[in-house]
Amino acid sequence: MAWRGNISKSLKELRILLCQSSPSSASTRTFVEKNYKELKSLNPKFPILIRECSGIQPQMWARYDMGVERCVNLDGMNESQILKSLQDLVKAGGATKA
Repeated sequence: MAWRGNISKSLKELRILLCQSSPSSASTRTFVEKNYKELKSLNPKFPILIRECSGIQPQMWARYDMGVERCVNLDGMNESQILKSLQDLVKAGGATKA
């Protein structure tokens, strides 16, 4: 998955919002636990922000050049769907630079 190393070239910032205890955020918590370390090691200076807030619906925000932001609602998604959503956000950022 070479695209994982290109996150910092396509995005300016990645924010993941989740609840610490709600069932709707369970797969998002698991995604963060399994993938954060690898994503950060491949993009060491890239800001990956994990925001925990009680009762919030899980979301992933991507910030691109010129302050443009896109949001994906992660409620009801499994880990592979979350990973695919991240890949789509990265590809969208690469398309804006082409």
